[in-house]
Amino acid sequence: MARIELTAGPVEYEDTGGTGTPLVLLHGLVQDGSVWRYVVDELRDEFRCLVPTLPYGSHRVPLRPGAQLTPMGMARLIGEFADALELGDDAVFVENDAGRLQQLAAERPDRVGRMVIAGCEAFDNYPPRAGGKMMDAAARVPGGIALLIRILSVRALRRVPGTGYAVMAHRQVPHDLTDRWLAPLRTDPVARQILVHYLRSARRTEMLEAADSLRTYDRPALVVWGRQDKMMPPEHARRFAALLPKSRLVELDDCRTLIPLDRPDGLAAAIREFVAST
Repeated sequence: MARIELTAGPVEYEDTGGTGTPLVLLHGLVQDGSVWRYVVDELRDEFRCLVPTLPYGSHRVPLRPGAQLTPMGMARLIGEFADALELGDDAVFVENDAGRLQQLAAERPDRVGRMVIAGCEAFDNYPPRAGGKMMDAAARVPGGIALLIRILSVRALRRVPGTGYAVMAHRQVPHDLTDRWLAPLRTDPVARQILVHYLRSARRTEMLEAADSLRTYDRPALVVWGRQDKMMPPEHARRFAALLPKSRLVELDDCRTLIPLDRPDGLAAAIREFVAST
């Protein structure tokens, strides 16, 4: 695992190397870059896959003392990551679950040459109505996040419909991934503080503001969504397709929010065709 120093502190990332088109693969809250492992397996021979583990609570390398990130701060950190690696206009940014790429593209459209929005927070679904509101509520109660993480750490409780990762995936999220994502939050109070600050600093209108700015985003964009998504409304996919001037839409069956786990084959194929045609 490579590591790069950014203003907030060190960020670990996987770099498959090679001379192919760079793909920057971005994950959501309480996850790390391992959510992309099946997609990377599909694409590593054709593309240079860059997979940062962003400080969303599941990161293992401490940030600088006192560093705390808002959602907009995280969007800027992603741009800083791409700047530090000197990625050019040919780079393709792909995000699942979170909505920071939309904010980065709205503020710095020149930094995001091409983007893929794959089942993300958007418009007025912020925090997401299903699942996301549970974490948001936990962040506003002292000790709430610590309690929620302890509950999700019990494997038997991960099957309860409508809770945690159960609402996010059509298939069961592998226990090894869930255990990996929860471990830092279970053992490190600073990681919990960073997540709590992030959640509390979110503004409910910021995704609507980003979407309004994206009306003038004149770069190629791909929208990929799961037809069975219960967290990110599928109608948002069609709304994005109508909003973005140079967009195309792919909808996948047997798929919810965690598209990289539910349909890595379909997502990889959509990315491959998008890059080839743009």
